[in-house]
Amino acid sequence: MCSRRDAEKLIAEGRVKLNGKVLDTPAVKVSGGDKVSIDNRPVGAAEPSRLWRYHKPTGLVTTHRDPAGRPTVFDHLPPGLPRVISVGRLDLNSEGLLLLTNDGALARRLELPSSGLIRRYRARAYGRITQPELDVLKQGLVVEGMKYGPIEAKLERGQGANCWIEVAIAEGKNREVRRVLEALGLKVNRLIRIAYGPVQLGTLAPGEVEEAPRKMLKQIGA
Repeated sequence: MCSRRDAEKLIAEGRVKLNGKVLDTPAVKVSGGDKVSIDNRPVGAAEPSRLWRYHKPTGLVTTHRDPAGRPTVFDHLPPGLPRVISVGRLDLNSEGLLLLTNDGALARRLELPSSGLIRRYRARAYGRITQPELDVLKQGLVVEGMKYGPIEAKLERGQGANCWIEVAIAEGKNREVRRVLEALGLKVNRLIRIAYGPVQLGTLAPGEVEEAPRKMLKQIGA
């Protein structure tokens, strides 16, 4: 129905009832046999888990509300989708595959390193580097006190003053690809996520959304 933050606001406004009694705190456990209503309208059972592939363009932030008023991913989704949340984030200037789901618990599970899902990116970076220099990332790296685990990086080709590098990470920490490549003397000027575990960006055009088949959910452990 809404985010946890919005649910707390609805409860504070006295608009949520549990078994006919108005809730005055969110610190309440609810079982499957309880009846919950918002504005006297019953809240139904959770829908089956669903997953969508979305090709995020640059210039959108991955949040439902942005205090700075910048355009968000969720402002630009096509009509007809149910309420969805993202599996992790892509920053404002990054593009490519963003997974969306209607299941918050599934999103959190897929975000954890323990899921074993590898995130793959193609990065265009200003500067020159060799494959042996990239191979040091296999041992992990500490950048400004932040420890990053082993990273696979493959030099694809040079292109003038830039180079293209394919990067595979397991943790997905904030701005991880940009920070580790900058630590090697490169400046990332384009970053595209091409895969999240077995889910591929493929030929999905920027701004397009496509629901993943049920067998894909099973592949990622949903």
